[in-house]
Amino acid sequence: MSNTIKNIGLFGGTFNPVHFGHLRTVLEVMEGFPLDECYLVPAATPPHKTTGDMVAANTRLEMIRLAVSGHPGLKASDVELKRPGLSYTVDTVRHFKSQLPEETHLFLIVGLDAFLEFDTWKSHRTLLKTVTFIITSRPDPQQKKNLEKWQTLKDYLSRIISTEYVASGACPVFSHPLFLPIHAFDVTMLDISSSKIRALIRQGYSTRYLVPDKVIDYITVRGLYL
Repeated sequence: MSNTIKNIGLFGGTFNPVHFGHLRTVLEVMEGFPLDECYLVPAATPPHKTTGDMVAANTRLEMIRLAVSGHPGLKASDVELKRPGLSYTVDTVRHFKSQLPEETHLFLIVGLDAFLEFDTWKSHRTLLKTVTFIITSRPDPQQKKNLEKWQTLKDYLSRIISTEYVASGACPVFSHPLFLPIHAFDVTMLDISSSKIRALIRQGYSTRYLVPDKVIDYITVRGLYL
């Protein structure tokens, strides 16, 4: 095995279904840091979402595999499907830490909206000591300046997590004496959501150019989301 230090990203979610918004975010993060590999990790039983119209976890995993096929560095992970109970991020991070070489730099990619509930996550302070976070920007129709746009994150960290965070840079990095850094990162604003895609399918409209063709074919053949 090579002794070269690698940067590895983890990007979790329900992916119900995976779409170009997910894939474009991961690609831009990979190029921006850069990351050698990024694992898309579907939640088997997400603790913060209802499962009303969610298809089976192995179905969502297969759609991710189809979506990332042919994209070097992008991988689908079944780690949360193999683990019983709720799909907690801290357990997934611990799994990757145990499997990867000790010198690997592990990054957890989280959208801003999801991170603003971070204090409700299981063992969230343990996560801050275990993995470096990359927080991606959400769609912003007003196109605010970077510092203003990330003020919400800055306020949340200071008010809820710790007053010792210090921000630096235009697209800020939040440093802390005890925790690993939290990076804010701008991504292309693609107003695509899995819920919107499911609604289009139920209404009989095309999802082409929102979802990879291989995933569309898979959804159509199996009659998903109707």
